[in-house]
Amino acid sequence: MSTHNTVSVDLGKRSYDVLVGEGLLAEAAQYISPLLKQDRVFIVTDEHIAPLHLEFLERSLCDSGISFETMVLPAGDRTKNFTHLRKLIDELLTRKIERSSTIVALGGGVIGDLAGFAASITLRGIDYIQIPTTLLAQVDSSVGGKTAINTEHGKNLVGMFHQPRLVLADITTLDTLPQREFLAGYAEIVKYGLINDPEFFGWLEGHGSTLRDGDRPGRIHAVVTSCRAKAEIVAADEREAGQRALLNLGHTFGHALDAETGFSDMLLHGEGVAVGMSMAFGLS
Repeated sequence: MSTHNTVSVDLGKRSYDVLVGEGLLAEAAQYISPLLKQDRVFIVTDEHIAPLHLEFLERSLCDSGISFETMVLPAGDRTKNFTHLRKLIDELLTRKIERSSTIVALGGGVIGDLAGFAASITLRGIDYIQIPTTLLAQVDSSVGGKTAINTEHGKNLVGMFHQPRLVLADITTLDTLPQREFLAGYAEIVKYGLINDPEFFGWLEGHGSTLRDGDRPGRIHAVVTSCRAKAEIVAADEREAGQRALLNLGHTFGHALDAETGFSDMLLHGEGVAVGMSMAFGLS
């Protein structure tokens, strides 16, 4: 197995690990298999991620004797809606999903949120595993169990708290990430430094450009540090009754900007958070 870092999210019986390292996707079955109730999974991904990373996951599952079926959805934040949620659940039921089945979400925050929400309500709740392929998903949306879809009234207004069984954050998937997407995810990393870790924020000021340019050890450090920060907050306040609200720094303004731009590529979510943090500091 590849060398990896482990961040534990301590939630009692619903605790799980976040694994961060290189080459995890090609070895995914070794980590997934012990968690399965049956040797069958349902992969949910999107049309951008499938050509880049799906083959590695499917090959790993095949080599381990795990059968799978794959559902490929349109890419983009506009997929996080009732229409695609219904289509995904209908597809899962058509393919005879069972309560002992597991969904594997391969993609960014949209796929993770949508597949996780589908897992939370299909057959009154089944297991799912997160394999985030964007920086934003690796450091934020894949960890903590928030699942949701957008509505015409705003972002993430319909959803559930439903924790994954495992998160596999393979840093090598970031090599195919467009720089704009990387920088959008970097905003969420900066957020953790601003919340309660000035030393980490200082480190980011000195290493931001090398992270952008592909420094894998640095990226691993940034993702692990971010996940640890989020894991600690989630363990203390899983359902956002208090401390977890800190993770929303920049998001109040950011979500308004997301909605105003129609959840389109005009403004990526991480970009909205970056602008939102600046607006929050301005207001303060």
